[in-house]
Amino acid sequence: MLQAASLFNQLLQHFPRTEFASLVKKHQAERAAKGFACWTQFVAMTFCQLAHADSLREICNGLACSEGKLVHLGIANAPNKSTLSYANEHRPAALFEDLFYTSLNRFREQQGMGARKARFRFKNKLLSLDSTTISLCLDLFPWAKFRRAKGGVKAHVLLDHDDYLPSYVLITEAKKSDVRIAQSLDLNPGSIVAVDRGYNDYALFGKWTDGDVFFVSRLKDNAAYAVKESAMGPLPRNILADELIRFTGVQAVKDCPHLMRRVVVWDPINEREIVLLTNLLHFGATTIAAIYKDRWEIELFSESSTWCTPLDVMEFRGSIALNRPLVGSLVGSVRPRIAQHPRFAVSRVHPHRLVSLATLSSESAARQWFEWRRGWWQLR
Repeated sequence: MLQAASLFNQLLQHFPRTEFASLVKKHQAERAAKGFACWTQFVAMTFCQLAHADSLREICNGLACSEGKLVHLGIANAPNKSTLSYANEHRPAALFEDLFYTSLNRFREQQGMGARKARFRFKNKLLSLDSTTISLCLDLFPWAKFRRAKGGVKAHVLLDHDDYLPSYVLITEAKKSDVRIAQSLDLNPGSIVAVDRGYNDYALFGKWTDGDVFFVSRLKDNAAYAVKESAMGPLPRNILADELIRFTGVQAVKDCPHLMRRVVVWDPINEREIVLLTNLLHFGATTIAAIYKDRWEIELFSESSTWCTPLDVMEFRGSIALNRPLVGSLVGSVRPRIAQHPRFAVSRVHPHRLVSLATLSSESAARQWFEWRRGWWQLR
């Protein structure tokens, strides 16, 4: 017999029924349920996202139009509007939150977005931090006021270079400072963060260095510093200078009194010099240049992906997702993987530090579902 699976059925196969049933049992989501299973609710709300349905009537009528094909999705009949509404309001949203992270971890293990392109000898966790502004019409989104006649929100993304998937995404007001968001992140010791010149802040660099977090960034053109030591002998290819420096500014000395490294790299494609600043004192200059070059992956992620658009912001309504982490909580996502014999000074690994989890919205479970499901589908 020839069996054919619809695209919807193929999508649902990424969620094993045994795994889903164990999560339902864990959260007791079907306690006192009278025939309406959580899987039926999951299928209905997934259909809502794929079909861009705006009401419960559209969801139920859309599923009812394919009454003979629902058995392939694991449900017998299309749900009623009142039954689906009651389930969205009273069933725990933590069930679908755990389902999201379980599916995301499995997708990471399978390297759904591919493995790290650049090969490095170190085993530290490599991350990139950047932000992108999503322009919005101020008349339609008065809560997203950015400038006098312009609206928008800003998405702060922490990209994991192991699989090029975001470990942490935070949507804030567009006028929120990138440096302030970076200072609020409590990264694990041993992590390497690649940032652009927009995150050039001496207090931030001092905090990261004190916390054994390494960074690679661009040095400001007007930075005041004194060269303490220069690399002797022939330098590697495309490396023009390799120096150990200390900042000499009055405020810079207070914020970042540590010894830093200045590496000048020649870009043969654009025919220009790139001046890098890092606290990786025992890495090769070419490795530091390769780390900053791999930072371009977060730019490609922001340009090519459609994980967050003005339409998504419209559905979030501002009060749901604004200033709340959309993806990740930094728990286990930036755990360091320090080599047994690192090429840099061995740091004292502090106990695992966590960023406080964002509390779930007090809105109804249906709104929480939309927020969860939107985040998963964008990562796909």
